[in-house]
Amino acid sequence: MPLGLLKYGLSSEYPLEVDFPPPKALKSSYDVVIIGGGGHGLATAYYLSKYHGITNIAVLDKSYLGGGNTARNTAVIRSNYLTSEGVKFYSESVKLFKNLSNEFDFNIMYSERGQLTLAHTDSTVRAFRQRAEVNKHFGGRTEMLDRQQIKELVPCLNLDPAHLPVLAGLWHIDGATARHDAVAWGYAKEAVKRGVEIHQLTEVQDFVLDGNKIKAIKTNRGTIQCGCAVQAIAGASSILMNKLAIRAPIHTFPLQAMVSQPFKPFLTPLVSSSALHCYVQQTSRGEIVFGGGSDPYPLYNTRSTLDLKESLLAHAIEMFPFMANVKLMRQWAGITDMTPDYSPIMGKSQYDNYYLDAGWGTWGFKATPICGQTMAELVATGKTPKLIAPFALERFSKFQQVNEMGATAASH
Repeated sequence: MPLGLLKYGLSSEYPLEVDFPPPKALKSSYDVVIIGGGGHGLATAYYLSKYHGITNIAVLDKSYLGGGNTARNTAVIRSNYLTSEGVKFYSESVKLFKNLSNEFDFNIMYSERGQLTLAHTDSTVRAFRQRAEVNKHFGGRTEMLDRQQIKELVPCLNLDPAHLPVLAGLWHIDGATARHDAVAWGYAKEAVKRGVEIHQLTEVQDFVLDGNKIKAIKTNRGTIQCGCAVQAIAGASSILMNKLAIRAPIHTFPLQAMVSQPFKPFLTPLVSSSALHCYVQQTSRGEIVFGGGSDPYPLYNTRSTLDLKESLLAHAIEMFPFMANVKLMRQWAGITDMTPDYSPIMGKSQYDNYYLDAGWGTWGFKATPICGQTMAELVATGKTPKLIAPFALERFSKFQQVNEMGATAASH
């Protein structure tokens, strides 16, 4: 290995394979145009090109590759949801995540660590018991823990905050993390190999309609015709849907998180408490990540606020009192497109060739592989996969919501 590196360093010709070619002009037309160059859009392009043979694809992003919510999340992967539809969907995503490094030949730093969600009231304990059974029945590995088991699992956790003592916990064995930007790069790298074009700094401005179809898409770099289009733009979903007069009950809220200076490893599981509106994890680099619920007011902005910082860290200190002396390193925010039932919108729109991937709220990253796979199948075949049928837009007009309220690590 040292000799090989020396030869490489002294060589005048570098045999390194280039993952992403330099930018080029847009073509006049594409079979598929994917709006959004984050994890979902890139995954859809990858599965379309690899498994369905569709390679004349353009992925458009108004900013840079993976620079939206893909770059602004806390990289949690899990499947411990409330409904059968949610558990089945996210369980499949977890399975795909486990093999992505091998599939890409690119390390996404997948790390199975488990997630512990704390119960502070009798009603929460009852709800967790039901949730554990639903998870077991539909493919997730989840079980209940008592106080002694929690203490053994996380010795540094304070089990008796002044007003909310811990009664039990929901232990999700499949809880994991992965490097979020590596997931986006892996999908992009493999999609580009198969002929997919990725166009950054390309903003969609309007649509050209032909009856009930999208004929062309106007961008800041010109107009391109398309066979069909897929929308996968997270927080800005409602803005683009308004251009097409697509009615959807989506409201966008900022979601903030922060990270501390690095420490030696002391916390393996992800620990969360909906009663304290807080979750805590330690990254592979040793930093402590703090996250909580969305801001209480709609806003298309990724700014950070002092009031959220103060309240979130106060709750984190209740869980881990020694963290009072920890220094905060940075703080950031994403913008989340929330639906009334806290489940995504996936599938066909009112237009014959326009597909929706929206309403992900705070859990879009963990759905990246299965979303890309199922959306690719929908685009290629025109048939909605059974796994995502419950998440269709028309569920709101039919009163068939998939209620996942309270399924996250915080209160939303």
